Amino acid sequence: MAMYGSRDSARAALEQDLEALVRRLTVESQRLAHTFAERHGLHATDLEALIHVMDAEGRGAPLTPGDLSATLRITSGATTAVVDRLEKHRLVRRDRDDADRRKVHLRFAEHGQAIAMEFFGGLQQLNTALMAQFTDDDLETVRRFMTQMGDMISTHRDAVEHGTVGQLPSD
Repeated sequence: MAMYGSRDSARAALEQDLEALVRRLTVESQRLAHTFAERHGLHATDLEALIHVMDAEGRGAPLTPGDLSATLRITSGATTAVVDRLEKHRLVRRDRDDADRRKVHLRFAEHGQAIAMEFFGGLQQLNTALMAQFTDDDLETVRRFMTQMGDMISTHRDAVEHGTVGQLPSD
């Protein structure tokens, strides 16, 4: 019997291989992220915040500091410290909303974009070449799988944080 159960069927073996590959992807991604953070004097939370700011801006919906605080699950004071550090490193900037000057949006600063491109640009090229090997249908299947894996992990994390791991959902 394998560590995580039996490989009695081809399906079970495939599932175990996929689980191991997801763990490997997670570990390798974390190692790369830590290397980027170390090279640029960032804390782990700073890097997570930077990624959220970058992704939100890419979606055309820039975050406010309050949004970032909720996303990171940290206090407003801790969020201010994170944004101050990122701004000091010229990775993000605070922009006032044109319609409501009281509202501040966090933006991925040009310097942040430049150092991210310098560090991750080669990875982007490799990623593009890798994805070119797959059909649109293949990529749609991977997207569906990765989305559901992310949702599952988020749900499990919430259960761990709320002390409900192992409890069946109530009807």
